[in-house]
Amino acid sequence: MNVPAALLVLALFLGAAASAQTEAQGNQPDSKTPAASAAKTDSSSASTTAPPGDQAPEAPEGRMQTWNFHLQTTTTVQGYPSFYARYSGPNSLPTSAEVRETVSLDLYTGLRLWTGAEMHLDLLTWQGFGLGNALGIDDFPDGEAYKIGTHPPREGTARLFIRQTIGLGGDTEEVVEDPLTLAGKQDISRITFTIGRFSCKDVFDNNAYANDPRTQFMNWAFTANATWDYPADALGYTTGVAVELNKPKWAVRYGFFQITSMRNGFTAEDQYFLWPGEPSGGDGRFWHAWDMVVENEHRYSLNTHHGTIRLLGYVNAGEFGSYSAALYAPNVDIDLTHAQRHEFGFGLNLEQEITKDIGVFSRMGWNDGINEAWMFTDVNHMGSLGVSVRGEPWHRPDDTIGVATVISGISLHNQQYLEAGGLGILDGDGALNYAKEKVIETYYQAKITKRLLAALDYQFVADPAFNTARGPVSVFGARFHFEF
Repeated sequence: MNVPAALLVLALFLGAAASAQTEAQGNQPDSKTPAASAAKTDSSSASTTAPPGDQAPEAPEGRMQTWNFHLQTTTTVQGYPSFYARYSGPNSLPTSAEVRETVSLDLYTGLRLWTGAEMHLDLLTWQGFGLGNALGIDDFPDGEAYKIGTHPPREGTARLFIRQTIGLGGDTEEVVEDPLTLAGKQDISRITFTIGRFSCKDVFDNNAYANDPRTQFMNWAFTANATWDYPADALGYTTGVAVELNKPKWAVRYGFFQITSMRNGFTAEDQYFLWPGEPSGGDGRFWHAWDMVVENEHRYSLNTHHGTIRLLGYVNAGEFGSYSAALYAPNVDIDLTHAQRHEFGFGLNLEQEITKDIGVFSRMGWNDGINEAWMFTDVNHMGSLGVSVRGEPWHRPDDTIGVATVISGISLHNQQYLEAGGLGILDGDGALNYAKEKVIETYYQAKITKRLLAALDYQFVADPAFNTARGPVSVFGARFHFEF
C-alpha cells in the first residue's frame, strides 16, 4: 500500500468535506456545558504518553493550536533470579538469572492542515531486548520490549497520519493538547476519520488506568486485551483507517488495517519508514490479509463518579496456519499448513472511578483459538482486574500505586499443538503440562521533577507460557520516563 498516495487522496476528500462543514456551520453559535466538558469523549486522540507540560504553543480558549512538538524517552530495566524448570524448549524463558533493558525515544510533531484536520508524525528510536528475547511468557512483562530487539539503536517512522474531525453541531468542548492531539475546540457530537500509519491502540481498547506501559502498568495484558491479535508490525504499528462517531454518552468505532505477510514481520511501508529498510516482510495479499475491528463505548456516572464500558469485536483474515493441521505436519511445522483462513474474537473493557483518587479496571477477552496467532500473543481467553491509586492521601498527588492480576489460557487446539512441540509467537517449551498463566503486577510511580517520572515494578508469573513444569518467575523492574 502506498501510504503517501493514500494520505494525499484522502486529504483532498476530507478537505472538501471540511470546507462543506465550515460553510454549513458558519453561523452556528458555540455552546458548552460543564457536564459535557467533563465527559471523556474522544479516545481516537489518545496518546501513548502521559499528558505533557506547557512547552508547546498553547491555544487560548476558543482558539485552535496550529502546531506542536513533543519528546519522550523511556528506559526500562527488568530482571529475574534463576528459577526451576523440568525442561526447556526453543521459545522458553531461560532458567538462569537475566537482566535486560529497553530504551525508546519519540519525537512528535503535529500540524493543523485546515478546519478540523491535523497531521501527526512520530519518529521513533529504540534499543534493547525483552527478557528471553521477548519469549517464554505470554502476558509479557515489558510493554516497551519490541519483538525485534536491537543492540545498536534503530530508527523508524512509527506514525504518520491525518485525522479529520467533522462536527455535527450542538455542545462543544475544549480539546486538551498531547503528543498526538492539537489543542482547540470541537463539537461533542462528531465524526472522526484517521488514516495513515499509527497504532490501533491509539483508537481502540483504551483505558484510563491501564493503557500506557511508559507511565502505568508494564505488562502487555494490562496495556491491551491479550486475546485481540491486533494488526501491527513487529514494532506495534501498521497502516489503515479508523472512523468514529462520538456522542455525549456513547461512541462507536470501526477500523480496517493491513496485516503483514509474515508472523511478527514488517509491513510494506516499513521498507521506507525504517532506516535501514527491512529486506524481508511486506503485506499479505490485498483484500486477503486484513483486520476489521468494531468497538462500542458507553459512558455513565455512578454517584458522580464516571465509568466506561467498551465492547470490542474483531475479525482477522490472512494465510494463517492451523493448530490441528500442524499436528500432522513434519516436525509440527505450522508454516506448512498456511492457507486462507479467518479468526475472530471479542473483548470487554471496563473502567470505574471509585473516588477522585482511586479507580478500578478490568479486561476480559476470548478468541476462537483454532488458527495460529499472528501479531500479539498466543492467548485465547483471559480476564484481568486491577486498581490504581493516586498519591493525594499521602500528599503526593502526582504519584501512583497500581496493583493488578490477569489469568490467561489457551484453547484445546492450541494445547494439543504445544504438547506436540509446536511453537507460538511467545511460547513453545517443546512439551506442555497445561495450566492457565497467572500474573500479578504492582508498581509505584513517583514524580521526581516536572518532567521526570520514576517507577519500581514487581511481577509474579505462575505457570509461564501455560506450563506447570516451569517457574514461577519473579520479575523486578525499574522505569524512568522523561517528556516535554
